[in-house]
Amino acid sequence: MKQFLDLEDIPDVQKLIEEAISLKKDPFEYEHLGKHKTIGMLFFNSSLRTRLSTQKAAQNLGMKTIVMNINSEGWALEFEDGSIMNTNTAEHIKEAAAVVSQFVDIIAVRAFPGLTDKEKDGQEQILKSFRKYASVPVVNMESATAHPLQALTDAITITEFQQKKRPKVVLSWAPHPKALPHAVPNSFTKMMQLIDVDFVITHPKGYELDPKITKESKIEYDQEEALKDADFVYSKNWSSYKNYGKVENTDPNWMMTLEKLGEARFMHCLPVRRNVVVADKVLDSEQSIVIQQANNRTSAAQVVLKRILENN
Repeated sequence: MKQFLDLEDIPDVQKLIEEAISLKKDPFEYEHLGKHKTIGMLFFNSSLRTRLSTQKAAQNLGMKTIVMNINSEGWALEFEDGSIMNTNTAEHIKEAAAVVSQFVDIIAVRAFPGLTDKEKDGQEQILKSFRKYASVPVVNMESATAHPLQALTDAITITEFQQKKRPKVVLSWAPHPKALPHAVPNSFTKMMQLIDVDFVITHPKGYELDPKITKESKIEYDQEEALKDADFVYSKNWSSYKNYGKVENTDPNWMMTLEKLGEARFMHCLPVRRNVVVADKVLDSEQSIVIQQANNRTSAAQVVLKRILENN
């Protein structure tokens, strides 16, 4: 693995999942790989799990870590070619990425979408600019349209908890007062298409994800019907894709409850709004595996960084 921008960079998904799980037995077995190497983690947006788990994963591999909150600690970056920089941007990505590459061995980037311009967000300008101008491998810690580290985490979690060969997995839209990105549901959908599960997406009409992402995945508008015989239920809000970035539905009836969950395990990427996205009784029940899921963020990041270190 030369980089990790999206799930397409994984050559062997099932082997990577198994390797990630095996790393838990001895997290420091490969700490020699990162000796005298440094990862630079650049955050354009807030983070808790991604920041801590990626940092811990790198340290487990013997790496040093440098963390920067770009918007508050760095210069305002310009990403447009040929721009006349006489306004608020102070440094161009061409120089910034090249300079950062001299200080670190891997660059990890987290940058959310603006949720106002579908085409611009789809171009993944920030992530792809770092890839273009950096001379070291780049890792996606969540971008405008994708969160592959989270999706790998989710696959690891399902693999650990599944009790049948082909479990039924349901991605259920949930209400939320704010417009949220499509990165998590996009990557979760793509990952479920790569592993052996019976996958169903359920959401109100008008909340269809990008059809280039969902492809042939089953979409069921009746939440109750979709949840029948589910083994895993992943609740997640996303804003409208058709009317890009808009909140068009806050129907509280889509909140996940114990009655709806049935015997299924409950998953969520966190942070989650209690009693809006999911009821307290679900999160506080033994059927909730969100904490174990969050813990697997370290395993996902560590196996990706391991592969990149081995390749470079």
